[in-house]
Amino acid sequence: MAPAPTLAIEPGRRRAGSPDVPSGTNVAAVLDFLILGPLEVRDGDRVLPLGGHRQRALLGALLLHRGEVVAVDRLVDALWGERPPPTASTALQNGVSQLRKLLGPEVVETRRPGYALRVDPERIDAVRAERLAAAAAAAEPERRAALLREALALWRGPALADLELEAFAAAEARRLEERRSSLLEDRIEADLALGRHAEVTGELEALVARHPLRERLRALLMLALYRSGRQVEALQAFAEARGRLVEELGIEPGPELRQVHASILRQSAALSKVPAPASGEDQLDVVARALLAGRLVPVLGGDVNLIGRDERVAAGGRPLPVRAELAARLAERFDGLHDDGGDLARAAQHVAVRHGVGPLHEEVQALLAGDVAPGPVHEAVAELTQLLVEADAPPPVVVTTNLDPALEAALDARALAYDVVAYIGAGRDRGRFVHAPPGGAPRVVDLPNAYAELRPDERPVVVRIQGRVAGDADGRWGGLVLTEDDHIGYLAGADLSAAMPVTVVARLRRSHLLFLGHPLRQWSVRVFLQRLWVDGAPTYRSWAVQPDSEPIEHDFWRERGVVVLDAPLDRYVRDLVERVRLLGGHPS
Repeated sequence: MAPAPTLAIEPGRRRAGSPDVPSGTNVAAVLDFLILGPLEVRDGDRVLPLGGHRQRALLGALLLHRGEVVAVDRLVDALWGERPPPTASTALQNGVSQLRKLLGPEVVETRRPGYALRVDPERIDAVRAERLAAAAAAAEPERRAALLREALALWRGPALADLELEAFAAAEARRLEERRSSLLEDRIEADLALGRHAEVTGELEALVARHPLRERLRALLMLALYRSGRQVEALQAFAEARGRLVEELGIEPGPELRQVHASILRQSAALSKVPAPASGEDQLDVVARALLAGRLVPVLGGDVNLIGRDERVAAGGRPLPVRAELAARLAERFDGLHDDGGDLARAAQHVAVRHGVGPLHEEVQALLAGDVAPGPVHEAVAELTQLLVEADAPPPVVVTTNLDPALEAALDARALAYDVVAYIGAGRDRGRFVHAPPGGAPRVVDLPNAYAELRPDERPVVVRIQGRVAGDADGRWGGLVLTEDDHIGYLAGADLSAAMPVTVVARLRRSHLLFLGHPLRQWSVRVFLQRLWVDGAPTYRSWAVQPDSEPIEHDFWRERGVVVLDAPLDRYVRDLVERVRLLGGHPS
């Protein structure tokens, strides 16, 4: 028999047997059969009503032997066991008839000596999971981890959860759950290959607690702990594993576990080897696609003000301020004050102690006042924002740790409407954030969890985590985060969601971060991250563009799940603009 033609039917369209569906159509090609969880059949977004347990069991038995003819006697035995009722054959025929009404007349075929289920394998979630796993096996770590995550996301719970007690399904249910565990271990191994040990350690600890006798999980946990600088805990993990295996099974750890243990004792260099990240070109594509999907937040640091600075000065323009210069100006302004090697927080602390917070803020405001010409990085971020708006992509959220308004100047030059959310560093609202909508008056965010006036899905948002210069007449912008005490107060604050509008916090926590111009010596952003990532680890992979960085800086970022990209900052942002322009369908 020639295979029946297929016809793609959108969700909500009528199935075979309806007047508008041609006879002979293979309707199973447009139904999804799900066994990685409770048995389900979906027509688009609609879950079909499968009826009682016996009808579900009938479909399950046919589905597990898809493409085969399952004899009537075998189906009767699967549904009723060794003592079927006299009416079992009739009941089976009725069950098949009900399935045909539900799924379409061609889906369940009568073929001697029984029945066969006609299903496109690609519409079965377990088959799709295996295809993804096979593709992952041949992929590089970054792609492998993504494919395995996609495969694991197909599980909705224990496989065949509503049929696992049936004799015909028990073995397959166990096999699928073992496969799930294996794929999860493969995914964690891929993450470790990418240097994500800080991200997976907690996950591994929880998995080991649930599956204490799985040696591969123990080996992965030991590796993650060792790479996180927790060598003693890695050795303790081995001792605990050995104790459980000997006590409960009477066996010693296997070769893989023993080899990891021996390598840790030798402090083998091979344990610390993490493959280099993909090339800058590949990373650029990943970053650009994340930006277009609304899943990436640029974070601007102090070094962005250095880009193009010499050219601006040579042309007679005013250079953008940097923190070391502000510290030196404070030392110059307040006689007898040392600039503390360019540490603005230390210099500001000395001014506040000796002269008061008021004079400090007045001086810094004066130093930053006036027209500010944006630099190349600010202009590139503004151009990216415009490209995203024109492409009807999710508008970006941009975080800045700088005190000057150069970013807003770049956005204003392109006539872009945007919201500003700024930290209040002084006054009665210290510790809160203020929201300024485009063209509207600033409003203090009193109830962050209920604040609905800010919608990052509608307009770009600039988040100023250290305050904003030059406030309104009522002083609702508050002060800047300048002194050491300001930073300590910031760090001592609660989870950011208790102060910043929850819509912005949610966006930050569900996004990759792209750090631009954040050298290790500037620790202000780390204070912010401590409150953002309250559990100490980010959920999404992030990047830091940091040319000529030292090994210690790589270690610092890697602990936070951040890959360092050794590329000139100005060139990187221009390349990113062009890549977003290309992927977003904009002409050059």
